[in-house]
Amino acid sequence: MQRYLAKAALLPNGWADNVLLTIDDTGHFHDVQSNAEISSAAVGVLREDIIIPAMPNLHSHAFQRAFAGQSEFSTAAQDSFWTWRALMYDFAQTLDASELERIATALYKEMRKAGYGHVGEFHYIHHAPDGTPYNDPAALSHAMIRAAQNAGIGITLLPVLYAYSGFGAKPPEDGQKRFLHDAQSYLALICQLHKQYKDTPRVKIGAAFHSLRAVSPEIIRDTLAGLNEIDPTMPIHIHIAEQVKEVDDCINWCGKRPVAWLLENAPVNQNWCLVHATHMDADETKALAQSGAIAGLCPITEANLGDGLFNLEDYIKAGGAWGIGSDSHIMINMLEELRLLEYGQRLTHRRRAIARTDDQPHVGNYLYTAALNGGAQALGVKTGRLETGYRADFLTLDIIEAAAQDYILDQLIFAGNIVIKDTYIGGI
Repeated sequence: MQRYLAKAALLPNGWADNVLLTIDDTGHFHDVQSNAEISSAAVGVLREDIIIPAMPNLHSHAFQRAFAGQSEFSTAAQDSFWTWRALMYDFAQTLDASELERIATALYKEMRKAGYGHVGEFHYIHHAPDGTPYNDPAALSHAMIRAAQNAGIGITLLPVLYAYSGFGAKPPEDGQKRFLHDAQSYLALICQLHKQYKDTPRVKIGAAFHSLRAVSPEIIRDTLAGLNEIDPTMPIHIHIAEQVKEVDDCINWCGKRPVAWLLENAPVNQNWCLVHATHMDADETKALAQSGAIAGLCPITEANLGDGLFNLEDYIKAGGAWGIGSDSHIMINMLEELRLLEYGQRLTHRRRAIARTDDQPHVGNYLYTAALNGGAQALGVKTGRLETGYRADFLTLDIIEAAAQDYILDQLIFAGNIVIKDTYIGGI
């Protein structure tokens, strides 16, 4: 058993003093006791000023970390997500299996240092550069899992189903040939991975549709039926409504906006994560909030790609749950994701303190705890809480300037006078 004593710790019901955290040999919290009385001479107790849960990162494309900073130049009269995507596709074609694993390992180590304890890897490079499947169709999935294990971070691997280039089952483009599956081959991949890793510590297998434009209603139906047989609680992720063009193309295809179509045609519930969901109307915003699904927000990437701003204020008022991801990894900075999320709302509404509730007026407290809960739910793992039975993923903080407890997370996110000292995953 390991024991940590924090002068202050962020528990599920708020801040507590003198918290003794006892961690068992499996890397989970065996006991969490507040107002603990421990002698200063007690042996085997590690003492820290502040302990908070480590943050889940619900959306990652690991290979894109090596591409970060290589698209910050003009390629067209009006550059956009779509011109960026062309450059990214070209880059993806240059990477072999060993390079992908090396990039992912380095990235996951960087994530851990930044305060992330578990990553959702939205993994869509499956095949060789010419589109030929590897002898083991799961070879690159294994590589992502090895990378996480070598970095000491938890992973929910989300192999991605990608079949088409656009709404209406348009044939895939040449740059997408490394990504492609049909429903049958995709389900075989998920079944193989689920069987192999279902009892592996810190590894969870989920599933993902790349986007509505990359699949058909028939593929969604058949795939969901197969996934339900493998694991009815499996996390299911999808990119959605990231770009205005995507919304317009969806309307032209079916007469519905993407989020509205998905909610009407798929059993979206608490197992789902809708990544971005940037461009929703008022009805979609309310309906997504009421579905129990998580909105996966990636503020740094969404800003870098010119996606737009999520309607956070109305989503919070509707009771919606959300988490954060670093997506394209233009920057690995968990605190900046949260800060930019709030600052984008302030610039839009020309007001302050947008991300909060009546019960939680401190923006830092609301942002951090909402992202913890939403991220853990989206990834299907028991993390993000200093609580008995949860994995012992936590951060220790260094205080540069003294802070009252209610202001610790405000100062951590917005002021930088409290900083992350160390990240522990499974108590290590």
